[in-house]
Amino acid sequence: MLLRLLIRDFVIVERLELEFTPAFSVLTGETGAGKSILIDALKLALGERAEASAVRAGAERADITAEFDVSGLPHFGEWLVQHELAGDEGICLLRRIVDAGGRSRGFINGHAATAAQLREAGECLVDIHGQHQHQSLSRPSAQRDLLDAYGGLQDLALSTASGWREWQRRQQERAEFEGNAAAVAAERERLSWQAQDLETLNPAAGEWETVTAEHARLSNAAGLIEAAQLGANLLSESDDALVDRMGQVIARIEAQCEHDPALREVLELLQPAQMQMQEAAGMLRRYAERADLDPARLQSVESRLDAMHAAGRRYRVAPEALAVLREETVARLRELEAGGDPAILRQREADAEAAYRAQAKKLSAGRRKAAAALADTVTAAMQELAMTGGRFAVALSAVQAPQQSGLEQIEFQVAPHPGIALQPVAKTASGGELSRLSLAIQTALSRVARVPTLIFDEVDVGIGGGVAEIVGRLLKALGQKHQVMCITHLPQVAAAADRQWQVSKSGTGGKPLTAVRLLDADGRVEEIARMLGGVKITDTTRRHAAEMLGATTPRRRRSAS
Repeated sequence: MLLRLLIRDFVIVERLELEFTPAFSVLTGETGAGKSILIDALKLALGERAEASAVRAGAERADITAEFDVSGLPHFGEWLVQHELAGDEGICLLRRIVDAGGRSRGFINGHAATAAQLREAGECLVDIHGQHQHQSLSRPSAQRDLLDAYGGLQDLALSTASGWREWQRRQQERAEFEGNAAAVAAERERLSWQAQDLETLNPAAGEWETVTAEHARLSNAAGLIEAAQLGANLLSESDDALVDRMGQVIARIEAQCEHDPALREVLELLQPAQMQMQEAAGMLRRYAERADLDPARLQSVESRLDAMHAAGRRYRVAPEALAVLREETVARLRELEAGGDPAILRQREADAEAAYRAQAKKLSAGRRKAAAALADTVTAAMQELAMTGGRFAVALSAVQAPQQSGLEQIEFQVAPHPGIALQPVAKTASGGELSRLSLAIQTALSRVARVPTLIFDEVDVGIGGGVAEIVGRLLKALGQKHQVMCITHLPQVAAAADRQWQVSKSGTGGKPLTAVRLLDADGRVEEIARMLGGVKITDTTRRHAAEMLGATTPRRRRSAS
């Protein structure tokens, strides 16, 4: 929903800040006051082409900011995140700046954005009806989405698109295999030999580190035994053993402690040292007894190291990575063997195509049913909207090749008047007719949540009286489901609105400026009286305006102007 529109130095607007609410609002005012300029400003924020003429005369740049509440649009929130354009939760700010030279910059939530991104965001937020250049009703994709929404077919359309993508993937998989059969066969042969070779070697995870450590120990066994025996002998087994000599030192100092107790601190250091020397001597003796020279084991370990070195060089990996390479080789070989059967690949493709076609046929049946119902509903509404005798139809034509969107092309067709053949909407309807046709369709679709903000321009072209009342009633009903705004010259339409804005133009220093104000109850009576009465507004006209607004209390009489 559009919350706020800030316009600075745009065409004949110096500065405007408008705050909007849900339901149905109208913009009214004298012809030429600048009502459409507000819509043009919003279009600029929504990514429409920027030109230097958008900048108010004498200003350096035009600056438009539109603030939206997007808390009810989770898919749009995901789009913002995917494009790294997210801002405050539940809020989206679209901004467009155009300088006097015609160059423009766009921003979404303060992030620099392209005009295409602004347009893509705008299509999720606002639908402006009545102008061909920004009219979703003319887009084939929008027509398809409208029909699917009306028929409640969105989930089936999504599953059909998913099935089509799976079919295309399987088709590509089969084509790639057939185009690279020789290369696949060569890879299978190479991997088969490699897997067999690694299976024979049978490297285990962590084996390289274990074997390397064992080799270092075995290859230095003689030196290790000799060092252990020498250490044990010097510490406790020789005639002049260090443990014995340490004992002598301790005994001499201990005997002198009775003469000077300060020597006890030295004793406390030497006694643990003697015990540790004795323990170390015992450990060295046990190590020397366990260690042995085993030339056969050493040779076996060296052979294993050589084999792993050779395999690492052969496959260009470190010896410690051979176990992982073995697993990867076996996995890839299984993958090729499982997917390398042409018959299996063709069957997978056929199964995917059959699944897609089954979904697409269900979608087609749903669309045919929805097309007939939508055509009847819109045709009936056209009779009330000054298009008596007109017809609306949804044409479904088979596509030459299956598509992601289904098996048919969808085209909205209209005959605005009796005796005219049905033609595509974009080529047949005038601006006013197209806007009223959009109104009829949107009313039919009001139960389906789609674009949250709908803006109607020129809905009152060529109509009046009772038809205008019907248009107002339809817009008000549509406002129960969406935020609806309408630019109108018809008092019947304006009287049906929940809020009314008056657009006026004044001149300052020879330069025209547009102003907008929200009307209170008395202001609405006066404005609708102006719309009813023309040049001279009488009390009778004001009473008529009050009656149109449904006033229940007398209002202050005003002098005629």
